[in-house]
This record gives sequence, C-alpha cells and structure tokens, in this order.
Amino acid sequence: MRRKVQIPVDEKQKQLLEEIQQDIQQQFPNALISAELPYNFPTLTIHHHFIKDVLKYLKESPKWNFFFLTDLTGIQTPDEQHLGVIYHLHNMITNHRVRVKTFFGIDKPEIPTVTDLWKTANWMERETYDFFGIIFKGHPDLRRILNPDEMDIFPLRKEFPVEDQTREDKDDTMFGR
Repeated sequence: MRRKVQIPVDEKQKQLLEEIQQDIQQQFPNALISAELPYNFPTLTIHHHFIKDVLKYLKESPKWNFFFLTDLTGIQTPDEQHLGVIYHLHNMITNHRVRVKTFFGIDKPEIPTVTDLWKTANWMERETYDFFGIIFKGHPDLRRILNPDEMDIFPLRKEFPVEDQTREDKDDTMFGR
C-alpha cells in the first residue's frame, strides 16, 4: 500500500497560483478548467481550444513573462480515451514556474504548435508526436525524431504492451496498467 506524503503548502506558490488563475479567468473566461497545486507546483488545466492563446499570453504578458519553455511532453489518461500535452514554463527573472496542461480526445489528437512562440518546442513536439501520435498543427517539420520512419505505432500509448508478451516473469500491472 502506498503511503500518501503530506507536503506543507508553500504560501508563495499558492498565492502565485491564485493570481494566475484570476488573471486567466479575466483574460479568457471559458479557458480554465482547473487550477491546482500538486507538490507546490502551480498547475493549470486549459481547454484545448484556448491553449495557444493562453500560452502566448503567459509568455508575452509583462506581468507573467514566462519566456522559457522548460519542457513539453505528451500524456495519455488512464481511461485511454484522451491524450494531452503538458507545458512547463519558467520566468527566470522571478524564478516562477508553472505547469500548463490540456487534454483532447484520442480520436482527434491535434493541437496547435507553439514553435512560433518557443523555437525549443520544435524537437519536443516532434518527440511527442513520435511517441504519442499527437499532431501539432502548423509545425514546420513534424516527423519522427527517435523511432524509425517505417514504425506504424506510437509506442507510449497505453494500447501497446510495455513488456514483451512472450515473457512470463513480468506483466503490464507492474507498470501501473
């Protein structure tokens, strides 16, 4: 049985999350789905139709100035019906960080590229496409980056087994599936 670790709430991070949440709700009234503080990391979940506008605002607004994209990656929900993209942004001047997530149906895994906002998103989006099959509309060169071009699956999707199915000593339940 897993033991739940209690982490004291960092009041500065809580205040940062509340301020960003209020600002996003004012600027984009229908965009914010949730705002949470897991492990004292401000986390926003944004409706996928608004993700590019919200990210652009967080980058270009003098108030937030999240001009550095630390990471971008894909995710698949446990119900296997949705894919998502997670963006980690950093304001190096104030040393504030924020995580921005968005989700969409697995049947239409498309989202706008952010390569025009952050050049570093180029390879990160290609990697996410390569492993999850998420199509970044408008990407300048969306093609596989690590897997062979002839590969016809997206290996980090949950519909593909983690382990070799001929092995008897391991099964997918060891990997949370």
